[in-house]
Amino acid sequence: MRDDVVVIGGGLAGSEAAWQAANHGAKVTLYEMRPKETTQAHKTEYLAELVCSNSLGSTDILNAPGILKEEMRRLNSLVIRVADEVRVPAGSALAVDRDQFSQKITQALESHPNVRILREEIKEIPTDCLCILATGPLTSDALANAIRELTHTKHLYFFDAISPIIDADSIDMDKVFRASRYDKGTADYLNCPMDEATYGAFYDAMIKAEKVQPKDFEKVPYFEGCIPIEVMAERGKQTMLFGPLKPVGLEDPKTGKRPHAVVQLRPENAHGTCYNMVGFQTKLTYPEQRRVFRMIPGLENVEFLRLGSLHRNTFINSPQLLRDTLQLKVRGTAFFAGQLVGVEGYTESAAMGGLAGINAARGLAGLSLVTPPPTTAHGSLLTYITTTDPRHFQPINTNFGLFPPLAGNIRDKEQKRRKIGQRALEDLEAWKQRSGLS
Repeated sequence: MRDDVVVIGGGLAGSEAAWQAANHGAKVTLYEMRPKETTQAHKTEYLAELVCSNSLGSTDILNAPGILKEEMRRLNSLVIRVADEVRVPAGSALAVDRDQFSQKITQALESHPNVRILREEIKEIPTDCLCILATGPLTSDALANAIRELTHTKHLYFFDAISPIIDADSIDMDKVFRASRYDKGTADYLNCPMDEATYGAFYDAMIKAEKVQPKDFEKVPYFEGCIPIEVMAERGKQTMLFGPLKPVGLEDPKTGKRPHAVVQLRPENAHGTCYNMVGFQTKLTYPEQRRVFRMIPGLENVEFLRLGSLHRNTFINSPQLLRDTLQLKVRGTAFFAGQLVGVEGYTESAAMGGLAGINAARGLAGLSLVTPPPTTAHGSLLTYITTTDPRHFQPINTNFGLFPPLAGNIRDKEQKRRKIGQRALEDLEAWKQRSGLS
């Protein structure tokens, strides 16, 4: 076995993985194919290039992304340290000067005594070392094929269909009913019933709503299993009634009759704190999703923990394939990180890269690998991507619905979120102490 950790991919996840592994004593070889090989999204040769927004999201501790960033600071994150240094005004959001951001991260890794950067494409997954795969949504075709072969599965996706997730506390339970279709099994679904007039208004709004236009490299045919809900509507007024809004097998106990249409909500976690809108993958803009989907009975004042999207992506079916240490179950020397594991967002990708880097370094040193508690932002993401039902796995960003509920019933939302944040940071510090990461 080689005596270094190999990191494949120089995006945010790969850069953070290399930094953390190197800071924990490992020699690191970081492979980045740019500029020799380009992608359809990147413009420069710098590491951790931001190809979309220049914002890393909220820093407010009352928001889940803010908790994640604070945890990363306490873990000596390179991505967050540099982002703080090159921050530009954006209210409570951590927006950065994108050029300075990627240049400073590149300089930090180039000058680290434990890091060697090689500018070449890796087409096969090495077997003679501990390696971290962090190649992101634009993974090359050759490496993607190698991942497929290694995992012995077809669960490597190139077109990512994401339905919205909503906060359970914001659902009007007086307007929905709990049932499974034909009363099969337990009553796990929440059902939002529509009469004919309500459905008609919803359909009209769907047809007229503004859509996100795909980038050139995203213009691929939709799979029949992940057609956007608005495309389904465009095929005819009755189409959705034979798809995700079909009322067959469901009876509203308030009326004793079958509704004209039903939107089903499926529990997204074991705690029942958040629900997925079944079949609502969409290309509607975020403002239009909020407007149109709040026309659904029971969702008039709903809080969206994640909005829907449908875009080009590459990720593995992590619940089926990964341990909670980010190692592949079938090969413990291979770690995955970043968007490949099924997280959404710059910060989430970097956070998973950091954990993979810490564990790879520990593995190289013969130490036990570590997993942060599920009460932390890091741990709640890990719990989601490794324990969700593999049949319904979709990428996610950090949100309060992923955290275990607090003891006791706290009605005030701000107080509840503050306590979740406090608990997360306290538990992170205790975990660091136990794991020797302080």
